[in-house]
Amino acid sequence: MKNIISEQSFSKERSLYNLNNATIFHCSFAGEEDGESPLKECSNLLVKDCNFKLRYPLWHNDYLNVENCSFLKNSRAAIWYSKNVKITHCNFEDVKLLRECSDINIDSAVIKSDEFGWKNNNLTIFDCNIISEYALFLSKNVTALQSNFVSKYAFQYITNSKFEQCYLVAKDGFWHAENVTIKDCYIDGEFLGWYSNHLTLINCQIKGSQPFCYCKNLTLINCTMIDCDLAFEYSDVKAKINGKIHSIKNPLSGKIECDDIDEIISDDDKYPNNCEIVVTKYAKLD
Repeated sequence: MKNIISEQSFSKERSLYNLNNATIFHCSFAGEEDGESPLKECSNLLVKDCNFKLRYPLWHNDYLNVENCSFLKNSRAAIWYSKNVKITHCNFEDVKLLRECSDINIDSAVIKSDEFGWKNNNLTIFDCNIISEYALFLSKNVTALQSNFVSKYAFQYITNSKFEQCYLVAKDGFWHAENVTIKDCYIDGEFLGWYSNHLTLINCQIKGSQPFCYCKNLTLINCTMIDCDLAFEYSDVKAKINGKIHSIKNPLSGKIECDDIDEIISDDDKYPNNCEIVVTKYAKLD
């Protein structure tokens, strides 16, 4: 039988340490004592309609369900080293949310976290709005659906993951990504996908300068490139692009098909260019 803890305020260090089989409802974790880690080493918890202002509140937890809770900036590094976590309708202003966690499901959350989702495994994100300086660094087995990401340096070193129906703004996004599929997404960002391996984009709109350089096994299917220049440098690529590409530069191998290219640049004698480029209109060779 679960313990029920409701309408209380907790401010001491480890105030509910090692709590098991409990429902925590409409509680506040804040106060002058400013105690850290109020819910550490816990299991089988439902945390609902609570406010968090203390540091490191949910570390080393197992089977954690967090609903309709608010985490302010003072709750920095809110959820670390936890597994089997479900987060629904929550608001986070935590600078380092989710670190080295596994089996996490996030649904309908608003997240502002400079270092969101580092080194996680099996993370599902649905219908979320996420603003993060560095999002999902070194995470694996991520599934992101119908979500918005605004980030400077997102999805670096991410592996075995997929993004569908997402809006992605990220400079240096997907650097060193491996075995990642992006489908039906809008992507805006400079230097997209550099050094990636087995990065696949399907039915995507892609905007930004110098995308897809130094890539291995890059595939683009039925994609549109908006204001993209100096694309595919030193990459192995198979691409079928709708519309125009501003410029392609020194692709290594594979095949690029598109309706039009303003400029094909081939000015490097160091690496041989064995890439086939097929266009339906005249392409200027520089």
